[in-house]
Amino acid sequence: MRIARITAYRLDLPFKDGAYVVSGGRAALGFDATVVALHTDGDVTGWGEMAPLGAAYDPAFAGGARAALEELAPLLLGEDPTQVVRLNRRMDAILMGHNYAKAAIDMACWDILGKTAGMPLAELLGGRYGETVDLYRSVSQDAPAVMAQRATHYTRAGYRRIQVKVGGDPAEDVARVRAVAAAVPRGTVLFADANGGWALGDARRFVGLARDLDLTLEQPCRSLADCAALRPHCPFPLVLDESIDGLAALLAARGLADGVTLKLARVGGVTKARQLRDAAVELGMKVTVEDTGGSDIDTAAMAHLSLSTPEAFRLHTVDFNNWVTVSNATGMPEAKDGRLAAPTAPGLGVTPRMEVLGEPFLEVG
Repeated sequence: MRIARITAYRLDLPFKDGAYVVSGGRAALGFDATVVALHTDGDVTGWGEMAPLGAAYDPAFAGGARAALEELAPLLLGEDPTQVVRLNRRMDAILMGHNYAKAAIDMACWDILGKTAGMPLAELLGGRYGETVDLYRSVSQDAPAVMAQRATHYTRAGYRRIQVKVGGDPAEDVARVRAVAAAVPRGTVLFADANGGWALGDARRFVGLARDLDLTLEQPCRSLADCAALRPHCPFPLVLDESIDGLAALLAARGLADGVTLKLARVGGVTKARQLRDAAVELGMKVTVEDTGGSDIDTAAMAHLSLSTPEAFRLHTVDFNNWVTVSNATGMPEAKDGRLAAPTAPGLGVTPRMEVLGEPFLEVG
């Protein structure tokens, strides 16, 4: 089986709840998604999606992904998409770095592999551990009372895991977490996520002020070195997100992080995320599998990789398709009671809505 044609589509995905704000005043009104289709000479088509959270979150931006696709696509014609590791090495040889630009192609290869094998991705990626995975919902950074109100809205919708966006003034951040903790039902799991927004001194001040709270701290400082310096002062479980961009970073986090967040676009797609997931499990770290953004196609991939993670090492994932106003595929199960299932049809198990995707911006082959 060979890649005979590649098409790609641009899709705007506005957030249902307005601006999404994280530390440093970084804000986005939605995702700018790129959807890729790999058409084979065997009449099997695979689909993939990636969407960076603006240009100030990760070293990635939507325009860069589309420019990179124009470089990559012509040189991938004739390749076998079912040889996922080999094709990843081929992309890395063509374009150094820019993992985010390769993620949708890699996801489409796994979709083809699953369809060809007649198996859903979860089974191909290691096996299905249970039927659903826990979801978290982020509370965008705002005044404490506003954040408490939003958290209450999400818990009423069924979410039992709330991520509170912090990373500003430590005292105000503690007030944010306290307000949310007081507003949500007992037993709600809280994460305080600074998205790398604190200087080391501010992170130390936050953990000193928040010692009585029951929470998990996520990516307090931008650098791995600063997070390591904070660790002896931190009484909370520590999860690293933005720091984890490859195997070297994961290995450096051993003994420092209790858990890691693997974003498909950041690490380069399903293939590399699976490698990191498996390594993290062997190292005894808990794992969150998610992405920088997307809708139904991307959420399906996250759900499959999450469910194929052993439950003892699984934190949660996110239903991005429920964050946005645009559905780009059918077949993705609806979230229920704060949990998400993965499709059971072969491959990703979803069918793109061609009427939503519109005309491709790129077509080669």
